[in-house]
Amino acid sequence: MQEIRETRSETETLAWAENFAKSLSHGSVVALFGTLGAGKTVISRGICQGLGFAGQVNSPTYTIVHEYPNPSIPIFHLDLYRLPPYADLEEIGIDYYASQKGVTLIEWPERLDSEELLTHKILISIADDETRHIEVSRKA
Repeated sequence: MQEIRETRSETETLAWAENFAKSLSHGSVVALFGTLGAGKTVISRGICQGLGFAGQVNSPTYTIVHEYPNPSIPIFHLDLYRLPPYADLEEIGIDYYASQKGVTLIEWPERLDSEELLTHKILISIADDETRHIEVSRKA
């Protein structure tokens, strides 16, 4: 299944992501594709808010992984930007996070050697300073 959206502001993108979060469940692994500044972290923040997390959400570029303590569902946020292309899934521990029955968000997933664990792919394209095209596909 594929969904295509256009948002015209960061606020609208956040609202879309909060609503999208309702479609996620324990074990969801969401890949966020897009160039620098496209809005991957904005969408991650909206998803976290939609899942009930009220804390601060930042890109884990330097730590690679942030675990957000969330009462309703665990959230794991990974940023693979600093990893070499085609990084080993086991070495990163993605299978561990996916097995925790939370929601796993992955920025820069093109660095993975496999898309096997992904349940959702979100491609974010910049149309202009504020407008984003968002394409979502779900694993059948």
